[in-house]
Amino acid sequence: MVTDTEITVYHRPATLTDLGTHYCPGCTHGIAHRLVAEVIDEMGLRETTIGVASVGCSVFAYNYFDFDFVQAPHGRAPAMATGIKRVLSDRIVFTYQGDGDLASIGMGEIVAAAGRGENITVIFINNANYGMTGGQMAPTTLPGMKTTSSPNGRDVESQGYPIRTAELLATQEGAGYIVRRSLHDPKNIRLAKKAIRLAFETQVRGLGFSLVELLSSCPTNWGMDPVDALRWIEQNMIPYFPINDFKVHPVIASLRI
Repeated sequence: MVTDTEITVYHRPATLTDLGTHYCPGCTHGIAHRLVAEVIDEMGLRETTIGVASVGCSVFAYNYFDFDFVQAPHGRAPAMATGIKRVLSDRIVFTYQGDGDLASIGMGEIVAAAGRGENITVIFINNANYGMTGGQMAPTTLPGMKTTSSPNGRDVESQGYPIRTAELLATQEGAGYIVRRSLHDPKNIRLAKKAIRLAFETQVRGLGFSLVELLSSCPTNWGMDPVDALRWIEQNMIPYFPINDFKVHPVIASLRI
């Protein structure tokens, strides 16, 4: 019970289970989970939402969200979400995917879903490496960045350049809301929550495919402490993956949220 002298600073969203996560200390997956849960609570969508977990660090997301959840094969979350949404069109369907899952084996799936204008929402975690399997180079690994499979740093001449996924998907006619945000400090976390809300609003209003890319830390595989990892996002990831709105439906742009 809260008295007149007590102030609630934080409480667990109703759509998060009372279960500790398996994520490494300092990983911002937990922040992303909380933001999604808060938005679903605030929009009153808990009873109508179905989540689709990817393969990767977020493979156990269904243990942490207290609503209907399914597990997709590697890279196929958009296809599974498409099937669910087409059969249960009154449900809110979203995928939660990392960069290895979405931008590598699942690139064909995500581009096709955006091109078809599937009315689903995607929460895309970009931590510039394959987090679950040991920190190998991913499609989002920065030029010169060292990983377990690029110990001398990513060589763009032989290994190509990182893929800017949000910019790529924004070219698709079926996309209604495509933005990039970051989780490296409180201000940007608040902006990320607003973007997640607008992505779900895009789906609720039937305005097409929506995606929020979230720049996220991976202290363990980056070989950094959590504070330095957050600084690394700001100093290294944001210059290459700028925070921006890449495509916003006029109806969503007019909302005051």
